Amino acid sequence: MSAAPAASAAGSSGWSGVLHTRRGWLWGALLLLVAVLLGVLVFLAGEFEEARDQAALERDATSLVSDIRSELVRNVQTLQALHTVAPNPERWSETAVDLLIEHREIVRVEWRSNNYRLLAQRDTPYLASLIGQIQRDAFLPEVRQACDSAVRLSGPAFSASYFWPLSEGRGLELMEMCLPVVRAGLPDGFLVATYGLQGVLAELTNKDLVRGRGLSFNEADGTRLAVLSQPPESVRSLSAQALLDLPGHTLNLRLDAPLLPLGLFPNVLTAVVGVLSLALLVVVALLGRDMRLRQRAELEVAEALAFRKAMENSLVTGLRARDMEGRITYVNPAFCQMVGYSAEELLGAGLPAPWWPPERVDEYQHRRSLRLSGQNLPREGYESVFQRRDGTRFPVLIIEAPLIDAQGQQTGHMSAMLDITEQRRIEDLNRASQDRLQATARLTTVGEMASLLSHELNQPLAAIASYATGALNLLDADAERVARGDLRQAMQRIGEQADRAGRVIKSVADFVRRREQSREAVAPLDLVEAIAPLLSLQAKKQGIQLQIDFVPDLPSVWCDRTLIEQVLLNLARNGMQAMSEGQPPLVSGLRVLRLAATQPRLSAGRAGAAPAHKAWVEFSVTDHGEGLSEDVARQLFTPFFTTKAEGMGLGLSLCRTVVEQHGGALSFEPALPRGTVFRFTLPADAGPALR
Repeated sequence: MSAAPAASAAGSSGWSGVLHTRRGWLWGALLLLVAVLLGVLVFLAGEFEEARDQAALERDATSLVSDIRSELVRNVQTLQALHTVAPNPERWSETAVDLLIEHREIVRVEWRSNNYRLLAQRDTPYLASLIGQIQRDAFLPEVRQACDSAVRLSGPAFSASYFWPLSEGRGLELMEMCLPVVRAGLPDGFLVATYGLQGVLAELTNKDLVRGRGLSFNEADGTRLAVLSQPPESVRSLSAQALLDLPGHTLNLRLDAPLLPLGLFPNVLTAVVGVLSLALLVVVALLGRDMRLRQRAELEVAEALAFRKAMENSLVTGLRARDMEGRITYVNPAFCQMVGYSAEELLGAGLPAPWWPPERVDEYQHRRSLRLSGQNLPREGYESVFQRRDGTRFPVLIIEAPLIDAQGQQTGHMSAMLDITEQRRIEDLNRASQDRLQATARLTTVGEMASLLSHELNQPLAAIASYATGALNLLDADAERVARGDLRQAMQRIGEQADRAGRVIKSVADFVRRREQSREAVAPLDLVEAIAPLLSLQAKKQGIQLQIDFVPDLPSVWCDRTLIEQVLLNLARNGMQAMSEGQPPLVSGLRVLRLAATQPRLSAGRAGAAPAHKAWVEFSVTDHGEGLSEDVARQLFTPFFTTKAEGMGLGLSLCRTVVEQHGGALSFEPALPRGTVFRFTLPADAGPALR
């Protein structure tokens, strides 16, 4: 081995040893840090659990005090009832026995007069030798103290506790409760109840809260007055105190509990810290894995970009992006083909755009300034006109949206363009077809009514001829015998009948005459009155009563007056034709055609209901014919379907088309007791500001 390689190997070995030593120190420091952190967390978890247990013990002590206070209040109510049911000492003594049996915490009850003379008394049956060691009068000062406080408070009062010795060296810590007795609004002595503090702890507390714990009444210096239970032996214990504040006296309740061992919480923290320590060792492996994932993600991003590019190039919708200054930053092949320019010619081009018609440059510049000022164009798109490179014009639908970068800042606008030349051509063809169909239906309607007009016009013409003959006869008579008044009346009647014939003919002429479709605000009643002369002719001939029932104060409707009059006329004539002669009979009273209008509250779920609109007017035409069968109802609006020998089957189809073009809906349903009712809706006039 040469010297240089040997030196190099020695240097590499030295550096390897140094790195290994440093790595060992780093691992040792890391383990020591983990151990310290784990110890701190375990200590903090233990302190947390101890504080939690102390808070729970204090809540339980407060709950025990609340229970004792509540039970003492109930006992006061029971003692008050004792005087109600037992008005004399004899009966009082008998009833007091039952009370003492039920309430073990009370060791003695007394009924004393206003000057504290004993009237009646009973001792608890559970302590046979309560009175014996010391006479009762020895503790009369405590009774007086409690009763004086009760008079002052006008309610029950308690005395300070005292020790009452029993036989065999035992004793009880007692407390007096004095309750003033009032009969007929006058003082009637005192009711004195003697409580044993140990009995209070045993009988008036929640057993579940006391189980496994120590409970006692203590003095302020820690001296125990009464003990119910002692906590189990434990190295450490917790203690909580709560004051039992009674009228005239206050007791200190103490609750002791052993300190429980550490629970699951610190162990979980230890496990978490251990897992985090091990996670440090996995970081290096994850770094390598992350590099492999990043390379794979870059490859997927490249594939996604290639797919998006292929998809954009295959679209027939033109796409164009602009920056905030209006310069083009992106176009797809469909847009280039649409305007006749290449992508190289368009990229970087500013305003005015080369596809803008010269006469519309100012309009398009104004629209762009509105967009940049924050007044964005509608997201559903707007129509415009572009000019190809060869000068031809074509309509387009433009949908624009802001371009937002990764930082949330707008960098420009993205537009999608659709060439709607073919769509406009189809719409023009459809519009022309509908116009021809409406003209055909209008002429068919007039043809069917010609026979009725010829019959009805004979009446005014015959009257004119009759009056004219009478006038001539008057003129041929002796001039001296001619009455000028009779002649004037005959000429006036001739004028009235001629005017009547003219109105009938004018109503048909106005209806048939082709006019440009224009919408206006029309009162609903005016629509019916315009066709009333035509309806009256056919109704009179068929013996049908025409009934017009419109709700007062209906708003005007926004419609093409001539088209809507045709809809009403077609529906009314169909209704009268449905009531053939004798069906229904005249005597039934159902031979009526009813035209009505109202302003409903349409529900979104009703079949055939109009779309949501803030205000609608609903028209209805009701007949009492034989009604519609299921087969007829299913094909009723089909063009060229008809049940009449002379019909074309276009009337109802055109009616529905006209109503839907106004934004409403045409529907039908059975009428009661027979017949059919057709309903259609029209938008109410919303005023110039909302049209």
